[in-house]
Amino acid sequence: MRIIRWILLAILGLVAALTVASLIYNASTADASVPVSELWHGKTVDGTAYRQWGTSGTPVVLIGGFLEPSFVWADVAPLLAEGHRVYALDLDGFGYTVRRGPWTLAHWGDQVQAFCKALGLKKPLVVGHSLGAAVAAEVARRGIASQIVLVDGDALRGGGPPRWLATALVKSPFFTTIYRFLLRSPWAVKRIVENAYGPKHPTIDAAEIRRWTDPFRAKDARRALEGMAQNGIAGFTRQGLRALHVPALVVWGASDNVDPVASGRQSARDLHARFVVVHGAGHLSMLGAARQVAAAIASR
Repeated sequence: MRIIRWILLAILGLVAALTVASLIYNASTADASVPVSELWHGKTVDGTAYRQWGTSGTPVVLIGGFLEPSFVWADVAPLLAEGHRVYALDLDGFGYTVRRGPWTLAHWGDQVQAFCKALGLKKPLVVGHSLGAAVAAEVARRGIASQIVLVDGDALRGGGPPRWLATALVKSPFFTTIYRFLLRSPWAVKRIVENAYGPKHPTIDAAEIRRWTDPFRAKDARRALEGMAQNGIAGFTRQGLRALHVPALVVWGASDNVDPVASGRQSARDLHARFVVVHGAGHLSMLGAARQVAAAIASR
């Protein structure tokens, strides 16, 4: 009993020390909180930042995943633009779109629906990567998309810690500490990006790290992540996915170690969709194997 008591006291002491250190770190640092208008000088519509390629053909809307700005489509989009009008947008919470919330699947569906309406895009092909796959499925559920392509995303909700634990973490000083520390740690960002790219990746130098971290300078960037953490991973149930009646395609990097290939195969079965494996590509297959991914999308 005495040993257990000492262990408990040691744990409590460690937690107290870490809490004090976290509070001191948070007090001595600050979020950048830069208005997105000072960070992004490209196209916007109602606060949504987007990129555009092509001038003719049927519309294609590209949606990135968690923490992904629209530049992730910069290699795929020009290839699709040979026969389509292509648009890549930043979901609210990522990239250079104004942070508004509440960062739920319904909210992101509203954002994409409003985007399509504002630009007059009727029945576009909607492509979603990772988290964006769930948004593409939500857009299809609303009858807005003519077809959908899920790229390295099974469109399912769930996973992660219980909501009470996520909420407790967000309301503790540790969330802010971790957020600010990671953004100030090129080594940590480099490892995260390398893991997402998979076996083939460019040199993750200072410029590449800035490309990924610059959007976190935006006003309310941390508040958006806090909201997402409390809302949990957005997506459908398998039953909900099976209820969708829309032409679909699922594309997956063979070396994806973020979301397993088996999950993609199951979602393809749920959607009665063709499943395409992109060999040599990881989770960011549209960056690691742009031509293969573009060819798969174009073949749907």
